[in-house]
Amino acid sequence: DKAVEILREKGLAASQKKAGRIAAEGMAYAAVVDGVGVVVEVNAETDFVGKNEKFVDFVKGVAAVVAKEKPADLDDLMAKPYGNGRTVQEEQQEMVLVIGENIKVRRFAFFTEGVSVPYNHAGGKIGVLVNLAVEGIEAGKVIELGKDVAMQIAAASPLAVSAEGLNPEVVEHEREVYRQKAREEGKPEQIIEKIAEGAVKKFCKDVCLLDQLYIRDEYSSATRPVKELKDFARIPLKAGETKEVSFTLTPEMLSYYDANMHYGVEKGTFKIMVGASSRDTDLQSIILTVK
Repeated sequence: DKAVEILREKGLAASQKKAGRIAAEGMAYAAVVDGVGVVVEVNAETDFVGKNEKFVDFVKGVAAVVAKEKPADLDDLMAKPYGNGRTVQEEQQEMVLVIGENIKVRRFAFFTEGVSVPYNHAGGKIGVLVNLAVEGIEAGKVIELGKDVAMQIAAASPLAVSAEGLNPEVVEHEREVYRQKAREEGKPEQIIEKIAEGAVKKFCKDVCLLDQLYIRDEYSSATRPVKELKDFARIPLKAGETKEVSFTLTPEMLSYYDANMHYGVEKGTFKIMVGASSRDTDLQSIILTVK
């Protein structure tokens, strides 16, 4: 018992020591466990560890805990029993000790009602969970339709099912951006609001799943494969991690940024977003401090 306690203390110390290190790789994983649709993200420091069998088993184990315990939030999840006498937090510390990298359960989502269809894109780079309310459709057809919608979600990064589900703050931010742009272009004040509203409608069409052009048929909307979509969850791997880097940009680097990145780079702090779309609310970013 004393030996086990010492090992646990070492695991806690190792976890605390590595906690400050960037963990931006790992795995996003979607599954249906005992009828509950689950999608989780667990981070590690390197892509190599993200494919490690022990790490993958841990990710699947976390998904199973979410399905069984239905935690209220991340803190609640970490306090739940993992199923082997340890909590999820303690099992995470064990993974740090065994694997030797910072391991971090980052986020999760789950659906308990309806029919959930999971989709894992590019070996765990994106996990998608589609929740459907379907009646009178055979199970195989439901899964086929759900995967079609899930691929749409993975590729097109919608923010909500429809405009009603969009965060009002996000919509208002876009509206203000277009107002400001119209003013900078010298548009008459009396038509600026109309311009902004038109731009917001286009924005909503781009980011609302049911209004997006369907990737398998560019002439129809995503409502074509299924009209009984209740909700979805999309978790891209390593989104939102930041690094702060301080360095001096050379004249050549400044010239490159101005010509290719369209940044007017001077002294100050800048955040460069790394991702597929500027509208993604959870992009990876690098903070550059230019001296």
